[in-house]
Formats: sequence, C-alpha cells, structure tokens
Amino acid sequence: MRAYIGGHQAVTAEDFVELALGTPVELWLGVEGESEMERMAREDAARDILADEPDLPDRVSRVAAQAIEAHAPELFNITPLLRPLSRGAVHALPLGITRRGKGVAA
Repeated sequence: MRAYIGGHQAVTAEDFVELALGTPVELWLGVEGESEMERMAREDAARDILADEPDLPDRVSRVAAQAIEAHAPELFNITPLLRPLSRGAVHALPLGITRRGKGVAA
C-alpha cells in the first residue's frame, strides 16, 4: 500500500515527518560527520525558516503528540519484574513492595 501526502509519496517514517513538517529532519538534527561550516549553514537555514514560519514549533509539537498518542500502547507496555519474596517463591509485585505492603530497599 502506498501513502501519499500532498502528492508526495511517503515510504519511511522520516518521509512522513518531513512531509508533516515541511522541512527535512536533517535540517533540525544535523547529520553525522558534518563540518563546522555545514553546521553553521544548516543552523542559518533553520533560523530563517523559524523567522518565516513562527508557527512551526507548534506544528512540531502537534506531530510529536499525535505520534505519541498513536503509539502509546507500545511505548507504555510495561511488564512487571519478578522478584523473589521468600526462599523458592517468586511473585509478580512491583519492586520495593513486600507482601505486607511495606516498602523495602530495591
């Protein structure tokens, strides 16, 4: 299945982010091994974009919030650790909680 946003095909997660923001992710995060001159040019371009589009930080926040909301079940899928409470017995209780409900050092 192909996904198109505004006539552009989005193949990777980075494509979706770039199309949602209207700018390449590398502009904001940089690339590994960039020179000092490349970094300065990238930061100048980013400042120009922010000056032209003052609502961009709000758009970025919305995109991030939507991504977190869409993937929250996977992000917050927590499995309790098993902790022995007595010799030979293992119970699934949160760390630091004993059978009587009193805290113990983890």
